[in-house]
Amino acid sequence: MEPEEEAFREALIGKKIPILTLDNQWHKLFTQAGANEEIQRLEDNLNEILKRQGKLNTELKSLVSFKKKLMQEIVSIMELPDSPAKEKRMSDNKRMIEESNQKIEDYNDELMEMPRQIDEANLELMLASMRICYGRIQQNVQEINEINKWVSDFKVQLKRKIILKQQKEIWNDEMYNYMHSIFGPDVIDMFDMKYNPQNVLNKEKDLIGKKTP
Repeated sequence: MEPEEEAFREALIGKKIPILTLDNQWHKLFTQAGANEEIQRLEDNLNEILKRQGKLNTELKSLVSFKKKLMQEIVSIMELPDSPAKEKRMSDNKRMIEESNQKIEDYNDELMEMPRQIDEANLELMLASMRICYGRIQQNVQEINEINKWVSDFKVQLKRKIILKQQKEIWNDEMYNYMHSIFGPDVIDMFDMKYNPQNVLNKEKDLIGKKTP
């Protein structure tokens, strides 16, 4: 047994585990987590036991009802005059009652074992669920840490890029203002500049506005 599974088993001691295949939260969890062959196999096994339990209970009720009907018929048959037909009906009913008693006993014996089988199948499904969830949590934690590192690195790079961008804008602004003060407004025609600082553009607009009569 793996150390993790042993720890999981110990953690479940004394805990009342719901029937997982009847638990909406469990279904929601593993629907989101995605399909898993082991989980599917254990789920099918548990469902088969539950179906068998339901079928036995249904058949047991039918047998009890059938036996009651046979016994009522025997009472009615006993009031009939003696005849070979009466004896045959009595014999048939007694035989069917005995068969019903045997089936009822067999079904009760099997039903007595069902809770143990259900608990064992449910426990195995729970252990597999815990193992898979634990593995996925570990994987998610690793990926979260990697994402956090990426975000942290990106923030540092972004901060550097923003500072560099601001410095270059300041440099452009200073160079443009310097050239503008020396060469005048025609400097824009002299330089094919693809980037113009915003404040310089505003200054150019103001100059153009003053020249307009």
